[in-house]
Amino acid sequence: MALSYKYMAVGNGMRTDHPIPDLPFVDDSHLPLDDPDAIEAIGRKEGGTWGRTDRCKDGGWVAFTTDALRTDLGWVVRWHPEHGRSVVLYRDADVVSAYMSYQDEALLFRYGGYWWDGTTWHRPSQVFDQARETYVNRPVPAALSISAADEAQGDPKKAVLWAITDLDIDTVKPNASSRWRDDFALWALRHEDGRRLADCVVRLTAPELAADQLLDVAELAEVAGIGASTLRAYRARDENEVPLPQTLMGGRPMWSRPVAEDWAESRRRSRDGVARTMADRDHENLSIGVVRLWEYFTNAFTFDLWDRDTNRKRFALRWRTKAAVRDVAHDVAWTAAASLDRIVPPGDLSATIRAAVLFEFADWQRTQEAEEFSYPINHAIARMLDWLIQHQPEYARAAVAEIVGEAERDLGIPPAITGFSLRQALALDGKLPGENAYNEFFDLALPPEN
Repeated sequence: MALSYKYMAVGNGMRTDHPIPDLPFVDDSHLPLDDPDAIEAIGRKEGGTWGRTDRCKDGGWVAFTTDALRTDLGWVVRWHPEHGRSVVLYRDADVVSAYMSYQDEALLFRYGGYWWDGTTWHRPSQVFDQARETYVNRPVPAALSISAADEAQGDPKKAVLWAITDLDIDTVKPNASSRWRDDFALWALRHEDGRRLADCVVRLTAPELAADQLLDVAELAEVAGIGASTLRAYRARDENEVPLPQTLMGGRPMWSRPVAEDWAESRRRSRDGVARTMADRDHENLSIGVVRLWEYFTNAFTFDLWDRDTNRKRFALRWRTKAAVRDVAHDVAWTAAASLDRIVPPGDLSATIRAAVLFEFADWQRTQEAEEFSYPINHAIARMLDWLIQHQPEYARAAVAEIVGEAERDLGIPPAITGFSLRQALALDGKLPGENAYNEFFDLALPPEN
């Protein structure tokens, strides 16, 4: 999954093949459900409405539109050539984002983001794979789909089919579950000419969703390593990607343990979570490396300011002038500037830039068949070479020489072309002013002419 699902549906379209339990059924007869372009066109009008459709990799399509009669609500229709269609009603504020969640493998969502791809149920997408730029798909062990044929039905005569103009989400949705079996019976009765009930997926069952396996707020907080009050604050402020609950029991939100553990893992893998792995024991908001530098400069500045007699006397009142303070600051600043290699190891940076530039050249050769007269260099790499030239020119000289030599030996790139490519990259991304600011450096760092 490329996107996670964080949205609460508010109703079922009456012509859906896969009704969501405990949600009201809403008349969708005004929607052209077989024509995604026509669905999109409903919302493509002035007045703050919107609509869109896209093809899906599985051969189906997904479309959404703001409802023409209720602009505070919107419909998502997901159609699959084998598994039929879902027609789901959302708040208009959620409908665009919910629509995007249906664009990949997901055909339907249940229980706070558990999703089905036509064969397999997956847990809510929470753990992001940064390398592949997608969420990790985690199948649900021993999951079974419960079809409409398996669902107990009530009395269709007691059912309510809502016109969208009459639907009050705040009052209808909380009461829908009490009569849902009656509403479901009416849906099943009207669905007799449609998809077989045995092929209409209503819900899933799995050991991890059993009532005695679910966690409350305090238990979810414990798994995540935070306080219950902190979790409640996160939920109240809609912060920190707290997962949707799988169900409500007695009005209390409940989560499955795997969902809780996935959320805890996503928190550990976050930017802040990774930073905590390198946090200093005594200064949790600082990394180990920063604290070491801090301690080094504390000792160095103490020596400069106190242990040197010439500076210590300047703490006397008569020395507290701007000029005197500037002299001391000048000395202290030199201590920091002269310690540059403690902050950025120049030899390692030089080797990294060399490898990066050569990779850029090799990658360009793989994708471009024509002979090149210059090779482009990534902006970030060029800026790092610029930094090295300005701060450690002797290391930059060695890096340039190695780039030219290896490009010729391993890639067959003439030194003149490599040199021109490096000059061009610094002319575009270098920070020094002037059109020819780097010419003198490259004239000396590049190989002499034969």
